[in-house]
Amino acid sequence: MHAKGEAMKKPKVLILMGSDSDLPVIEEGLQFLKEADVPFKVDISSAHRNPDKTVRYAKNARSEGIEVIIAVAGMAAHLPGVIAAHTTLPVIGVPTSNGALNGIDALLSIVQMPKGIPVATVGLDAGKNAAILACKILSIKDDGIHQKIRKMKDTLKQENEKKAAKLMSSFKK
Repeated sequence: MHAKGEAMKKPKVLILMGSDSDLPVIEEGLQFLKEADVPFKVDISSAHRNPDKTVRYAKNARSEGIEVIIAVAGMAAHLPGVIAAHTTLPVIGVPTSNGALNGIDALLSIVQMPKGIPVATVGLDAGKNAAILACKILSIKDDGIHQKIRKMKDTLKQENEKKAAKLMSSFKK
């Protein structure tokens, strides 16, 4: 599945989820990629239930024009590591907060990769941060994406300054 209106552009970001239950975790990230006009492809590909498909995605991503892969996974969270083992592209893991350990197992599974198989990891359920990190990686050689990230950071700064001013004015009464 491609972002609406992105069917003509080659995807730069591949987003894989272990299950459809991971979709709510990445939805804000997908929206961010759309707003940043970054073409992406999203699919379900479980490292356990469909390992051949997962490995195919990882091995073929570069030749298909993908530049960054985001992998959303919970519990054992093997998806990001399996992908990273089969590609030289940057992989960003998004641990989900489901399961008996509320995501701590997923977080540790993703950040504790063996030497030589790194996976960048964002916080629990932080799909938007994964999309922002992917855009930061892409912005190294794409000035249009760089400008959108710069604008986002300026907006965050302005929002923070407004909150600070509001707080300070509440103490002046």
